[in-house]
Amino acid sequence: MILTLLPFTKHVDETSNLRCNSPLSKICVLRSSSSRVPESSSLIVIEFAIGIYASTSNGEESPKKLLLYSFFMSSCSFRVRIALNLKGLDYEYKAINLFKNEQHSPEFLKINPIGYVPALVDGDIVLADSLAIILYLEEKYPNHPLLPHDLAKKAINYQAANIVSSSIQPLLNVSVMNLIEENVGQEAKISWIKKQAGKGFTALEKLLKDHAGKYATGDEISLADVFLAPQIIGLSQRFNFDMSEFPLLSRLNEAYKHVAAIQDAMPEKQPDFPIN
Repeated sequence: MILTLLPFTKHVDETSNLRCNSPLSKICVLRSSSSRVPESSSLIVIEFAIGIYASTSNGEESPKKLLLYSFFMSSCSFRVRIALNLKGLDYEYKAINLFKNEQHSPEFLKINPIGYVPALVDGDIVLADSLAIILYLEEKYPNHPLLPHDLAKKAINYQAANIVSSSIQPLLNVSVMNLIEENVGQEAKISWIKKQAGKGFTALEKLLKDHAGKYATGDEISLADVFLAPQIIGLSQRFNFDMSEFPLLSRLNEAYKHVAAIQDAMPEKQPDFPIN
């Protein structure tokens, strides 16, 4: 076959009228640069896109998947899962069982020396802390932005996220709850958790009342929602928290039930969720 010996240059024609029945195909034209073939000659080929993800056009390896160290029950991990879903990012899930103290294993402490989930590995970059991870994702992957351009609304998002991450969630850490229960008992622990969480939710109601739309700060899911949803869901499910005192947050919670990115990030949808 003389054609295989001639120097053809491949041109991918994305707009060609020629079509193949397979959706995984492109129309390619091999144009000859050899004097032995007329300049106008070309060879039409159907190129199937099977396995082309394995390498880039310059021969470099394709980027590795994001790697998320997570625990199904962790609200901090829940936040990052929501952000990844909203941005349509594919990632590998690496379960860290907090009940078995796997967060203190030498392997995980190399990833996050403080021993908390979540942690995210993106190539050579390793990040810990949910807010740091989400802001990194926002910077690197701007599709579906989580922060509005309006500075005032952006500030509201930061405040809401920090009320959750600084004033509510730390009180619900496993180590904190275990210590409280050891000293005052199960019933007093639950009462204390509800009281402290109630303070945070009261502050959030006041903060968001003049800014909320369909979601926390407007009609698009934002950073505030990414932090609010796991906290509201976690308190409601784990501690039977009465949300009736917080009408705005209750309404937002109903809206979150119809957001696929949130529902797919739910604890029971994760691979480490216990079957029994």
